[in-house]
Order: sequence, then structure tokens, then C-alpha cells
Amino acid sequence: MCAAESLRRDSDAATVAPTASGGLLDVLNVAAILLDDQGKIGLWSPQAEDLFGYSAEEALGEFAGRLLVNEENLDVVLELFAQVMAGGGSWAGVFPIRHKDGSTRRVEFRNMRLQDGQGDFYALGLATDQATLRQVERDLALAARLVSQSPIGLGVLDTDLRYVSVNPAEERMNGVPAVEHRGRHVHEVLPLLDESFEATMREVLATGTPVLDQYTTGRTPADPDNEHAWSISFHRLEAPDGRVLGVVTSSVDVTERYRAFEEQRRTVLALQRSLLPHPPPQRPGLAVASRYQPARAASGIGGDWFDVIALGGDKTALVVGDVMGSGVSAAATMGQLRTATRTLAGLDLDPAQILQHLDRITEGLEQEIIATCVYAVYDPHSARCLISLAGHLPPALLRLDGKHTLLDLPTGTPLGVGKGAFHTSVLALDRGDQLILYTDGLVERRDLPIDVCLDNLLSLLDDPYRSLDETCEVLLHARDPGGHDDLALLIVRALHAGVRQPAPRS
Repeated sequence: MCAAESLRRDSDAATVAPTASGGLLDVLNVAAILLDDQGKIGLWSPQAEDLFGYSAEEALGEFAGRLLVNEENLDVVLELFAQVMAGGGSWAGVFPIRHKDGSTRRVEFRNMRLQDGQGDFYALGLATDQATLRQVERDLALAARLVSQSPIGLGVLDTDLRYVSVNPAEERMNGVPAVEHRGRHVHEVLPLLDESFEATMREVLATGTPVLDQYTTGRTPADPDNEHAWSISFHRLEAPDGRVLGVVTSSVDVTERYRAFEEQRRTVLALQRSLLPHPPPQRPGLAVASRYQPARAASGIGGDWFDVIALGGDKTALVVGDVMGSGVSAAATMGQLRTATRTLAGLDLDPAQILQHLDRITEGLEQEIIATCVYAVYDPHSARCLISLAGHLPPALLRLDGKHTLLDLPTGTPLGVGKGAFHTSVLALDRGDQLILYTDGLVERRDLPIDVCLDNLLSLLDDPYRSLDETCEVLLHARDPGGHDDLALLIVRALHAGVRQPAPRS
């Protein structure tokens, strides 16, 4: 039975596969030469032709020393050859070789004695260009030093997400020795890690698109009693020929930063919630429902707000605003504008006049602030609602007969621009009609134009008999799950038509 047949019978075919080109041996271009005991060339590889310049036809049968070595070095070569053939062990080193073009090149050699079944001896020489070898050695040494000394945790996993290697920083971070990583699935090593970790790696393996600075939380054996956070980047590892070898993870422990973000988030949320009416008061002639939902990221917390303000004569002011920016600064500015709005509302001014005053107040703040706002005043006795916008998205109207529309109102300029022109519009609300005020965090999606987003909002306003709280939940449920902005939502329903007053003559 031949060797090939034996291999086919005894080996699992799935474990036998050719190695594609582009590997380390191809980079080194290792040449193989076989000499008989007299020093004549018996075998000559294609790489030898590349390295020395001679074809197999030119080299076979020639004495290697005379073909490849300059006269002044020939005695040294013959002595080394004799030592190897006498059983003095293999020899490795650098030797100057004469190329076919007449130049002299320094070549890294490894020579060893071979013996066949008849007891005859041969010399096998493996050779590669010294400059190429040294460059590869330097690259490998640099890579190894960078990996071993890097403060960033580095891990290499195969396509089954089993660890191949980790650096010392990753060992310390995970609290598991390197030897206990190798060959084990990521969740065997880190069972308490967030499931998104594995899902992201599989996505990177499938698409080849790196994922940078993804926050992942969990616990590791290094500190099993405390939650940690890491900023992790994922890259697909590929061979020079494009074969997918696995995935590389680079991890930085950002627990302190994460805890600072969470503390900031809690502080800002507490500030925002302390400034928002919760729950909003029910007013004469109106049913009111509201929702406020903060951004998911601490840095994304902004200055959205809503308010329901009691005015004289059973009237009610309805306010929704959005301070541009994020964090404590935006929330603090929101508090200032909300307080100013409440103060101005007590003057019972026209909505456009309220926004003009707010525009000047915003412009006068120490920081440059831009905000949008919708201000409306509902009078249950006249069943009229006066509305003015300051750069804000248009309110939606849902009539009791099921008709829904976005109010076509003058947009106005955002607060803080200065010299803004604002206009008050009059809207009649019949019994059961609903007015929906909101901030852009409710509707905007990064992958859709704003007109499409607003059409989607209208399509959800399909049941005028649904309770206001149910409508709030429907709108929140349809929100972009990847939304990174706050949202404020205020819905009111007219409870009775009141006594209509004739519109003033122009």
C-alpha cells in the first residue's frame, strides 16, 4: 500500500488541506538543495533558482562549492561540508554566495546530513536571503514586544471563537492564565461577559468590517464581585491570501470612566426629572398624558422638556422644548428656560410674544445656546388653541373622526438666534380631538429622511378612541431602538367643545 493510500485511509480528510500561498515560507523563499557525499548537486528546488540565479539544468550534477562559492571561501566551505558529512552535526550560519549575475550575496544556511535506506549519506541545505530573514526577524520581534508589553489587552480567537493566544495584559484583565485561554471558547473563559461580545465577533468574522470602541460590561474571574466595563475593538484576522483566520480583540478597561458616565447620567436624570411635571396636572377641559425618555448614553443626555402650566380663566399653557447639546450643561439650560417660560406664562401673553422673550433670554445666556420650542395655550371656554413655534417640529392633530395631519404652521427661528420672527396660529379643537407635541428624539432616524419619519408618526395615530397613555406607549414602542437622543412627548385631548367665540375681525 502506497503512502498516499495510507494517508487516505488513516487520516480524517477534513484535517488534511493544502496550505495556500502567501505564508511565511513564501515570504522567506526558502531554497532546498540536496548534495551527494561528493558535494554534487542532486536536487535543486525552484526557490534555489530564484535565490542563486541558476536553473535546475545548469545546477544539477555540478559541484556546489565550485558553482556557488568564490575561490577565497572554497576551503572553508569544503571543511564545513566534511564536518557535516562526518556526522559532526548540522551547521547553520551566514555565508557569502556567488550569484549567477556575478554579485555576492549573504545567504542564511542550515545544513544537515541525511541517510537513505541503503546507508548512503547526503547533505541537505536550506537557504534564504539574509536581508529578508533579518527583516522578518525584526518584524516578528517588534510585533512580539509590542504585544507582550502593550497595556491594551489583546486576544486572538479562531473562527470558532476559541482562544489561540492572549497577551499578559489580557491575562490580567480576565484573571485567567494564558494557557487556560488556549483552545477554549470565549464564554468558557468568561461566562459572565455580556452576550453582545460573541455576537459582535461573529458579525466581524462574517463581514470583515471592524467594530471600534464598543462598550461591553460584565464580570471576569479577575474581579468576580464587581461589574466592569471595557472598550473593545474587533478586527478580522486574515492571511496574506485573504483566508479568514479568526478575530483579534483589543480591550481597554474603562470601568472608572464608565462609572463616571453613570454618575453623570444619574445626576442629570435627577435634575431633569426634578424639573419636569410628574405626572402632569389634569386641567379643565383637557385630558393630559406625557412621557419623557432619556438618551441611553450618558453623554447623550440633553435638554428636552415639557410643561403643563395653569393660567387664569381655566386656560392651560402647553410647552415642549429641546435644548441642543448634551450633558449637565444642556440639562441646566433646560431648567433655566423652563423657569423663564413659567414666569412669562403668568403674564398671559400671546404665544409669539412668549417666544420672543424666550429668544432674548436664551441669547443672553453665558453659553451660546440654541433651542427649539412649541408653546400653545388652550382655552376650554372658546375651544381654541393658540400655537407658536420656534424652529420646532410641527405638532400632530388627531380628530375624533380619525383624520390626522401635521399642522401647517410657520416654523419660526430657534431660540437663541436673536431677532426671531414668531407667529401665533389659531386652532379649533372639538370634543375628542387630540394634539400631539413632541421632540425630535421621538421621530428622527439616522437612516430615514425626516419627512418619512413624520409620515410614520402620523400612521401610528390611527385610533382616536385609544387612551392617551396607550397612544404614548404605541409611539414609544415604534421609536428607533438605536435612538441616541432624549425624547419628550405631550398629548392632550379636548374633553368638551366649549362655547365657540367668533373669530376677531381683521
